[in-house]
Amino acid sequence: MRLEVAGKTHVGMKRNHNEDNLLLLPEENLFCVADGMGGHASGEIASKIAVTEVSEFFKMTSKDQEATWPFKMDKARSYDENRLATGIKLANSRIFEESQNEAKYRGMGTTIVSSYFVDAAAFVGHVGDSRVYRFIAAEQKLVQVTEDHSLLNDYIRAKKLTPEEIENFPHKNVIVRALGMKDSVQVDVSRIEPGEGDIFLLCSDGLSGMVPDPKMNDILQKQPDIDKASSQLIDAANAAGGADNVTCVLVRWHAS
Repeated sequence: MRLEVAGKTHVGMKRNHNEDNLLLLPEENLFCVADGMGGHASGEIASKIAVTEVSEFFKMTSKDQEATWPFKMDKARSYDENRLATGIKLANSRIFEESQNEAKYRGMGTTIVSSYFVDAAAFVGHVGDSRVYRFIAAEQKLVQVTEDHSLLNDYIRAKKLTPEEIENFPHKNVIVRALGMKDSVQVDVSRIEPGEGDIFLLCSDGLSGMVPDPKMNDILQKQPDIDKASSQLIDAANAAGGADNVTCVLVRWHAS
């Protein structure tokens, strides 16, 4: 297995500071995007804790496979699925702890999306409305892998909304699951078998909320250089108004 990786973040056109964070950890084949929220710039703290804790947990378990994990393994999940979920749960605990100890950080939280590659498998873990997409090289098609943990998505699942109702939904930015909100969190984890040349796109809603999927698909079809493609995706979000911080990570998978 061989991976090509590119990652970029931008403050956007409307915000004065960036509350997104990203993690590129090629030695562990681990990549994350986190989109923080909270007053007094605490969103930036939350997203930084998230990517740092996941990174540190992976480094520790790589070095010492007998290390004690902070949470029990879920028997329904594989070792690798548990490893990813546990790293994210640990991040949740640290953020929640910090928010309880410091009044100025009360209420801070963050989304997270993570992709972790082991041989012929890709594991995707997430909490919140940041997304992972997979660009299927053989079909030249972009598909959304994660399901948003958002109020809008809950409404869509419960009741078929028309495109117009979705467009005019008043609480688009309300998420129903995030790191740091409670002392425990449910982490969604899935396993994918990538095909040669498939690209995994991890992004905050500053990208997916500004650039329609067909436009992102078009960029990935036309730009073979993933570093340039990541810049073009961010440029497209900013050209569309750049209403939020925008972050994307691209990982192209090769069998060898």
